[in-house]
Amino acid sequence: MAESKYHLEIESDPNNLITVEEFVNYFSVDLNIKEEKMAGLLLSVTEATTNAIIHANKGKKEKTVTIDVDIEDKKLLIRIKDQGPGFDPDKVPDPTEPENLLKDSGRGLYLMKIYMDEVKYNVTPSGTETILVLNL
Repeated sequence: MAESKYHLEIESDPNNLITVEEFVNYFSVDLNIKEEKMAGLLLSVTEATTNAIIHANKGKKEKTVTIDVDIEDKKLLIRIKDQGPGFDPDKVPDPTEPENLLKDSGRGLYLMKIYMDEVKYNVTPSGTETILVLNL
């Protein structure tokens, strides 16, 4: 695969989310992403990165999260890769169910599905890749 247009690698530390936000703002301005798509894009990338840091890599600083951004066929592709064991997205509880409405977590995947045109997961032996797709 060719080198990504934009690349970021961070340690699994929630304090690095500010760097991720700056990265998203940088490539979004560079690529002229429409302003009305910015909030959802930023939320989706930070949610996916938070999941990678906390759930997949268990906050272990020696593990990294990489974010690669490309454009293919008028689609923005953002790949967030962790070094965790993987998960089954179908087993994540639905945050819109009454018993889950007041929970502190569990909305990330749901929000990504709302704001992105497509959300895919690629589970590999070395970690899970969350692929966010936004039509431009």
